[in-house]
Amino acid sequence: MANVRLAPILRSSVGGSKTVNAEGETLGTLLIGLYERFPALKEQIQPEQELSRFINVYVNDQDVRYLQGLDTPVGINDTVTLLPAMAGGSR
Repeated sequence: MANVRLAPILRSSVGGSKTVNAEGETLGTLLIGLYERFPALKEQIQPEQELSRFINVYVNDQDVRYLQGLDTPVGINDTVTLLPAMAGGSR
């Protein structure tokens, strides 16, 4: 199973865990399984067909936008990181 690391803001959707395990041959199938277990994640990560533009998703520290998106292969020893984009600061 792949290891899915979650940013602090997403952890409440998975019972407070920093990481969860998930299966899937591609990022898309892995996420479908994750949404079945933790439905609250779907709205934050993939409210439409594509990934939200406000979430950064990495497979083994590589941004999936520069790989194959939802079709990016995921192996059993891979790490998927879900990291919402942050904004803010002061002038």
